[in-house]
Amino acid sequence: MASSDASTVNTGRGSLARALAMVLATLGAPTIAYAGECPNSGSEIATDRPDVTNSSLVVPEGSLQSENGINTTGRGSARTIDGTNSRLRLGIAPCLEFLVDVPNYFGRLKGDADSGFGNVAPAVKWQFSSLPEPWNLSVTAGAGLPTGSAKITGPGLQPYLQFPWSYELGGGWGTSGMLTTFFFPAGLANKQTTEATFVLEKKVTERASLFVEYVGDYPSRGSSVQLFNTGGGYLLTKTQQIDFHVAFGLNRNSPNYIVGVGYSFRFDDLFRTSAR
Repeated sequence: MASSDASTVNTGRGSLARALAMVLATLGAPTIAYAGECPNSGSEIATDRPDVTNSSLVVPEGSLQSENGINTTGRGSARTIDGTNSRLRLGIAPCLEFLVDVPNYFGRLKGDADSGFGNVAPAVKWQFSSLPEPWNLSVTAGAGLPTGSAKITGPGLQPYLQFPWSYELGGGWGTSGMLTTFFFPAGLANKQTTEATFVLEKKVTERASLFVEYVGDYPSRGSSVQLFNTGGGYLLTKTQQIDFHVAFGLNRNSPNYIVGVGYSFRFDDLFRTSAR
């Protein structure tokens, strides 16, 4: 995990963070981390793609990160394309970010498949800072707002709670995973789905990495969706990444395949902080 000079913010944002830290300490929860313990503008870009498992790291305070991609999916005789899979992430305080998933468009290429836009989904992500150094853990709370086509997304508000984690094994190897619970209050059949992922990753050069991943979606009612996903990323610069992935379904309820490519970039130091 990257480090930087410790600093605090003498603004309303900093006061709010300190007040929240005191409340959490009173409740026995870990306190908010400060800038020396979370990514900073000198850190390499860490994205929530191309694997399903999101990064356990937040974006640096004052940085705006844009992650984008396009997929093609085969399910039986149907073929679809979707994009731009855009996620915007803004570091609003040390170890704290605001993110939003922009509505994604799904289009039919072949066969019987629905077309339309997905939901806009805002969320807040907080990275824990009090764990032993090989570990990283974050918590994300968000919701899909009912802005898209119900045929694509399902009806109503769709809150979710998510815990991405990672552990460095050494020698360029690492593991990571994510546990997410999606809630569907307006759903007629399924009211909740739990998603579990596990990743094994290898940094093969200073700029390139490869991964293999298991993804399982387990609804409270109905059949699971299970995928084997593999791919990699390449750093064009410290703040730019290109990536690819190929996934295959592991049961009859899953897509036959998903193939995707993406590009992500980050702008740093969008707002300055002053030393206390």
